[in-house]
Formats: sequence, C-alpha cells, structure tokens
Amino acid sequence: MNIQTLKGFRDFLPKEAVKRNWLKDKIREIFELWGYEPLETPTLEYLEVFQGVIGEDEKLFFQFEDKGGRKVALRYDQTVPSCRVVGQYADKLTFPFKRYQIQNCFRSENPQKGRYREFLHCDADIWGIASPTADAEVIALSLDVYRKLGFKRVIVKMNDRKLLKGFPYEAIVAIDKLKKVGPDGVLADMENKGIPLAQAKEYLNTITNLKPNETITTILRTLKNYGFDESWYEFDPTIARSFAYSDGPIWEIVVPEYDAGSVLGGERYDTLTAKVSGRDIPATGFAVGFERTLEAAEELGLLPNIKTSTKVLVTVFSPDLEEKSLEITSQLRSENIHAELYLDERAKLDKQLKYADKKGIPYVVILGEREIKEHTVTIKNLATREQKTVSLEEAVKIIQSS
Repeated sequence: MNIQTLKGFRDFLPKEAVKRNWLKDKIREIFELWGYEPLETPTLEYLEVFQGVIGEDEKLFFQFEDKGGRKVALRYDQTVPSCRVVGQYADKLTFPFKRYQIQNCFRSENPQKGRYREFLHCDADIWGIASPTADAEVIALSLDVYRKLGFKRVIVKMNDRKLLKGFPYEAIVAIDKLKKVGPDGVLADMENKGIPLAQAKEYLNTITNLKPNETITTILRTLKNYGFDESWYEFDPTIARSFAYSDGPIWEIVVPEYDAGSVLGGERYDTLTAKVSGRDIPATGFAVGFERTLEAAEELGLLPNIKTSTKVLVTVFSPDLEEKSLEITSQLRSENIHAELYLDERAKLDKQLKYADKKGIPYVVILGEREIKEHTVTIKNLATREQKTVSLEEAVKIIQSS
C-alpha cells in the first residue's frame, strides 16, 4: 500500500493540531462574545441543495451517488446548508437568528498556498434583518476577530452587488480577479466567456469608477462608531465575490503583510434561503478562511508558543510508588490542571524528564519516598531547570499561576 494522503487533504500531527485548536477556540470565544450561537450541519447534503445557487464554481463540488441511488455532495460551504436549516426549522428558531458554525468544507480545486480540498470554515451570520445595520455588525465582528487575534491592521474591502446590477455575471466574476490577474487578465477572461473586447473594456472602466451608495455609506459610518480606525476599511468597487447568491453588501478582509489573498469573505444573500427552502428570510454573514488566517498569524508571530495543552507530567519514581503517582495525577486533574502520568513505571527518571521536555510540558512532579513520607512533592520547571519541594497545594498554585 502506498501510504500517503490524497492531494489537497492533510494530516495534522499534535504540534499543528494544538495551533489549530488554539485558533478555533479564540474564534469561537469571539463569536460567543458577540452573542452568536453554535450550529452544526451534516457533512453530506442532497446535491440539489447546492445546485443552482453557487455559480460557476459548481464544478468544484465533491458529488457522487450513494448506495441508495441518491445524488449527494460533500459540504461545499456552510451558508447554503444553514439556509436549509433556517427554512426547515424556522418555527423553532428565534429571529433575528445569529449563528456561528465551525466545520470542514470540501472543494475539488487545485491546491495552493492557503487553499486545500478539505478545509475549515468559521462562519457567523444573521437571519431576519434586512437593514444595513446587520451587515455593519457582521463586518464589525469580522474585523474584531482579527483585532483580538493580535493583528495590528487588516483591511476590509467592501462593495454592494446592487451597484453591479445590470452587469452580466460573467463580467462580475472576471473583474473580481482584478488584483490577481491585472486588467489584461480580466479582459482576457471576459473575452473567453464571450464578451466582446470593447464591451469588456467598458464594463471594467465603469465598475472601477463606481462610487459608494447609501448602504455602503451607512456601513462605513457604523464601523467608525464601533471604534474602528478608518484605515481598517474601504470601499472597493472591484470586489464582487463569485457566489451567485450574493445580492447586497459584499466584503473581503486582507492582511497587508500576507500575500496569499483574502483571509475572510462575506456577503448579504437575502434571496438564498427562499431559493433553498422557500422561506423568504433575509440574511448576511461571513466565513473566516481558517487556513489562511492561521498561516498569516504564524507568519506574523501571533501564535503563542504552545506545544501541548499538558501542564505537568507526573513521574513514577519506582514501581512501588506508581499508585501514589496516580493519586497525585488525579488530584491535579481535579484542580482542572492538564496532567499526564508517565505509564512506564520502570523507566528511569532521566528518561521521563526528557519525554516531558520533548513534548513541551512545562512542569514535572517528582514523587519519591521522602516526598511521600513528608506529604510533599518536588516540582521542576523544565524551562528554568529550577525545582523545589512543596506541598501539593503549593504545587497547584505554581502551575496555575504560570
């Protein structure tokens, strides 16, 4: 057997998984700080849930026929399934319905930096409010995510799809790639889609010179009231978003020091819930590009130096003392301290200390015959190599204060 992962899919060893868990926990904490509630949807949906609402990227669906002959697709995004949920359970939800969702999505695209075929999305959305105040809140929330993660400055670039009304969808998605491929690339893309060159030039010139409408002006003013400096947001008429369901304010966040592309995208999609479920419920929201956000945070040195969540390793001095070491481990855990017991009772103490050091565990507890007799433990800080013999209560305080 050829032991390897599929193209565009990844394994996360503990060192990487710890970083991912840290970021997920931070984003979840921020979402809940703003009053958003969790939602989860199945990995598989009926294919028809996604068909006809995504746009030209439908070619990226992971779709197949299951054993029951049903046409199904892996979760392409979280917005469309959530619209199904809102329509299906509207009578059980409280509106405005504010939800966040942190799950994996799947797209059969060409893997590149920050883009994979299986990836994590972190969404936050509001259903039931048609006013730009809802758009302003989710945009402010999206900025707050990056501010609280420690980014010194990010820029939200926003537009309104209503300003693009009357332009063909093919032109809109081509112009959305302007910063990636440049004007010549945009014009070539439109020509390849059947738009005459003269017409393509007119579309590009008209769209790049659009001015903010009242909706965008309201959002910009509200963001200022939220306390964000004006350098954090701007109107950009070339932002179009490729989703066919975008039908109002649209926005993306870029990190100036990170060159792999936008790290977050959002839009209003008032008609999507009706298309998916038949329920006419306005909505707006965004998805954090988790992979790119993690890469950007790591490149900018914003990730804490966490190798493991374990705070202390309890060593076993000898086979005869294993039971007492287990007892101490349980007591530490009862104090909500992440504690690991070394399981090879015959291993030399030096080997156990090296094990803790390699895993990045900051403390070890040593429990020998003297400590047991005096009702104490020896606690060693592996970073400073300092150790002291103290009561278990004092050891708990030392670990908890670190």
